[in-house]
Amino acid sequence: MIRKVHIAMHRLVYQEEIKMVKWNNLDTLSAFANLEKAAKVSVKKEMAGENGALRVKKYSVPMAEGLAYNYAAKAVNDELLDAFQKLADEAELAGKFEELYNGEVINTGEKRRVLHQLTRGQLGNDVVADGVNKREFYVAQQSNIAKFANDVHSGAIVNGNGEKFTTVVQIGIGGSDLGPRAIYLALENWAKATGNFKMEAKFISNVDPDDAAAVLNSVDVAHSIFVLVSKSGTTLETLTNESFVKDALKKAGLDASKHMIAVTSETSPLAKSSDYLAAFFMDDFIGGRFSSCSAVGGAVLSLAFGPEVFARFLDGAAAEDKLATNRNVKENPEMLDAIIGVYERNILGFPATAVLPYSQALSRFPAHLQQADMESNGKSVNRFGEPLNYVTGPVIFGEPGTNGQHSFYQLLHQGTDIIPLQFIGFKNSQIGTDVDIQGSTSQQKLCANVAAQIVAFACGKDDENNNKKFEGNRPSSIIIGEQLTPEAMGAILSHFENKIMFQGFLWNVNSFDQEGVQLGKVLAKKVLAHDTDGALKEYSDLLNI
Repeated sequence: MIRKVHIAMHRLVYQEEIKMVKWNNLDTLSAFANLEKAAKVSVKKEMAGENGALRVKKYSVPMAEGLAYNYAAKAVNDELLDAFQKLADEAELAGKFEELYNGEVINTGEKRRVLHQLTRGQLGNDVVADGVNKREFYVAQQSNIAKFANDVHSGAIVNGNGEKFTTVVQIGIGGSDLGPRAIYLALENWAKATGNFKMEAKFISNVDPDDAAAVLNSVDVAHSIFVLVSKSGTTLETLTNESFVKDALKKAGLDASKHMIAVTSETSPLAKSSDYLAAFFMDDFIGGRFSSCSAVGGAVLSLAFGPEVFARFLDGAAAEDKLATNRNVKENPEMLDAIIGVYERNILGFPATAVLPYSQALSRFPAHLQQADMESNGKSVNRFGEPLNYVTGPVIFGEPGTNGQHSFYQLLHQGTDIIPLQFIGFKNSQIGTDVDIQGSTSQQKLCANVAAQIVAFACGKDDENNNKKFEGNRPSSIIIGEQLTPEAMGAILSHFENKIMFQGFLWNVNSFDQEGVQLGKVLAKKVLAHDTDGALKEYSDLLNI
């Protein structure tokens, strides 16, 4: 009874603090009830013949930087789009986003603002926290990083022997690794092809010593600069790997303080330490999985490609953020993608979503989205701590095409579960050169495969032999662009970040804390302190701890 009273009071206080919007569960919205009653759409029927051709032209929304979100192969029609608009209006999605970028306390679990969009542009009012204009703070950090990166590239900042650094190694885990690593790999070939490649980047994340050893064995330690990323300055895995790296530097006869920089908060123990060449700052308003546009991504990407390239990446993200403010679902690709996903999850009952980039450069982007999506919306209580009566975030997985076609596409085509698909494809490669083989280039073959897969999943194939029969009716969307550039990468990142945000709003969950990752950390510390009993002690003994 006490807990129910506490939750009710928390809800009243929170609703009073944010007066402009109401935070209600999805199943209490009349627009959602009407959507449940709406007639279902057959993707197989709608995508067949000339009607399919018309849908491909019709159901497409422009994105920033020349990209487009095409949802022709999704199970939607005009009637459902109207229902989606009513749901977006009743759920006040645009108003909630406005509250977020104007600095309201949207992260209810930790009582924090959510400001990652502010690292790349100003969408609304000035946001002042603790007497600091946060946009000015983020811009200042980017400026400091840019100067540092330029000094490293010019040789104004050198190693202990007076020699230029040639490699940057990021030490971090979770959001301090997945996003920056995915973006680095996404732009590495582009940078080399366009003359923007400054330094090779490597990443150490896993506390497994084999990870750090493999990276250290692959670089010239004497000419490497290490970026330690920990907002709190206390992350166990990251500090363990830092010690591993410092030991390697010491064994090489090098002064670690001449080879390391920190990305942390201003209040962490790393902030004023003499162990680092420099420190760059983030704050508690930037969640780890949303931190790629902050100093977390800024330091390593500016060192790898130059600060101008990182600025172009931020510009693409900012341009897409502006589109996400549109109240018209048909003109807001992030909101539309989000509502389609909720419709598929909560009404059609699909358990997972596959992210399938037909670009090798995006090989680690699905892994980043696994964290961004599943850590954000993997919740079973609403933002007030009340248990939910409906499912929330789907399982996210994926691999680049065409590799995935020869791996798990069998289940996607003929498995018992229907799994919605999100393709990403580009008309041109990053390298600017290609080879004509048997009448078509490699890039044309890649694009032919993604086009064929969309239609194959939607329309299927009849066959008297059931083993060769494809039921079809497998929905998909695709983000299409000319080429994967820094601006395009920024826009794609923003698209998915904002999609996740809108889905969290619809499910009425707090997408910006992650209590689910904490319990394992607490128990691991008990194991290391030998403070265990029961099953935990037995597993500790089995693993020889």
